Amino acid sequence: MTLAALLAAIVAALANVVGAAFVTGRRVWSARDLDIMIAFSGGFMISVAVVDMIPDAVVAHGAAAGWMVLAGYLAVHLTQHNLVPHFHFGEETHHVTRAVGISALIGLMLHMLMDGVAIASGFGAGASVGTLVVAAIILHKLPEGSTVSSLFLAAGFNRGNALGAASLLGLATVVGALLTVTFAPLAEYGLALSGGVTVYVAASNLVPEIQHKHDWRFPVAFFGGCVAFGAGHAILAFV
Repeated sequence: MTLAALLAAIVAALANVVGAAFVTGRRVWSARDLDIMIAFSGGFMISVAVVDMIPDAVVAHGAAAGWMVLAGYLAVHLTQHNLVPHFHFGEETHHVTRAVGISALIGLMLHMLMDGVAIASGFGAGASVGTLVVAAIILHKLPEGSTVSSLFLAAGFNRGNALGAASLLGLATVVGALLTVTFAPLAEYGLALSGGVTVYVAASNLVPEIQHKHDWRFPVAFFGGCVAFGAGHAILAFV
């Protein structure tokens, strides 16, 4: 793994802690601001997956890449919506049990591992792909940090525990990046697996959070994320 990929994984990991700080430190962002970020992230992430990650995986592995994409998608669904009884992005405002908070943390940590795989695999495919992948991951890590910290606070944990939970998410990302180098099958199929994970997070987690909310700023933010990806993709093509 290149030094750039490792540094990118560390920066992405810190985004989890920053997201948690919005909640534990009497966050300065309103719920609407967080929803706008979720919408923007959803548009950016689905664009990265469909335009770069999945096509590059298909070029490398042919039809087999489709099975790996599906496996990544199903793995996140299993960990976040079958093994975890209560999960949604954004700040948690209802009381939950400590068991629910911990189970959500475990489910998110498995997802964070795949974020690390995505970063390392993205840089393995090229600097431009890696840059776009890490940008997408940083964008959605901010609401994830907010999610896990607010879940812990709602479950009765203290602020230190909430920040610690977000730090564990970040650590899982770095571990995932390191595993991609040391575990050959993960290095080979990591881009396809993380492509499925990215599609799931964008289309099944982030977008549904704002679809039922009637505010013109949310669709504008979503399509703005797609446009931002397109602009970044075009710029990096000439670098």
